[in-house]
Order: sequence, then structure tokens, then C-alpha cells
Amino acid sequence: MSHTRARLPRGSFALYVVAFVLMLAAGAALVASAKGLLESTRLLWASSALSAAAIVAAVVGLFIPRRR
Repeated sequence: MSHTRARLPRGSFALYVVAFVLMLAAGAALVASAKGLLESTRLLWASSALSAAAIVAAVVGLFIPRRR
């Protein structure tokens, strides 16, 4: 006799969406910085911070179970 448990899919879809939006914002900041010919490093730092936040959101999203 086989006992199978119904497993919920891993990952919070909402956090994946947040991570994707953060990556889009990071890309926009990078493009804006490049268009300004890198006059200031503020946008580069903002892009790095947004990318790091996206990574954190995606990793946290792996450990939060989906709702039914």
C-alpha cells in the first residue's frame, strides 16, 4: 500500500512577481544611469540595491508555501 501526501507547490507567486518587478526597476535604473553617461553613481547603487532586493525576495519566496 502506498501512502502519498498531497504536497503544495513550493514558492509564493506574489514574491516572485515582486522579485520580477524589482529586477525591471533595477534594469531601468541601470539604463537611466547609462543614458546620463554615468555622471553619478547614485543610480548604479540603486540598481545594485534593487537587484539584491529581488534576489532576497525570490529566495524568501522559495520557503513560503503557496496558499490554496
